[in-house]
Amino acid sequence: MQAQHIAAPYPTVRADSRASDAARLLTEVGRPGLIVVDANDHPVAILPGSQVLRFLIPRYVQDDPALARVLDEEFADHLCDALEEKTVRDLLPKERVPLPIVAPDDTMLEIAAIMAANRCPLVAVVESMSKTAPMIGAISVSQLLARLMPEAATT
Repeated sequence: MQAQHIAAPYPTVRADSRASDAARLLTEVGRPGLIVVDANDHPVAILPGSQVLRFLIPRYVQDDPALARVLDEEFADHLCDALEEKTVRDLLPKERVPLPIVAPDDTMLEIAAIMAANRCPLVAVVESMSKTAPMIGAISVSQLLARLMPEAATT
């Protein structure tokens, strides 16, 4: 089976999208992250939900999580206010791992090898392997494993 037959729609944002809109989208779609695409809808990065949290939580609390207990509810109520002034680009890690990209005709074994080599649970599938080809979907490790695993025997 080829990538084009497994790929499913996946939520995307642009680097210049408002960070608050991206955070809302994360909550609506229930995914661990969003794929960031350029003007051609070509995937360029992943915005993990954990990165949004890293932006929101003060560094001193990240360094010592026990300090979170002493912060009041009002502090927590305004935690996301900072997202209103930022873009997705502001939230992306400075040193980020490139999002693995596969071609529509890549096989399941090729996709599995790319995921394993990149230690990434998600790949983007693009129309062609050019640097501007739009994304047609994504494949998660759970989708791929579901195809690779033999069906359970019924007794």
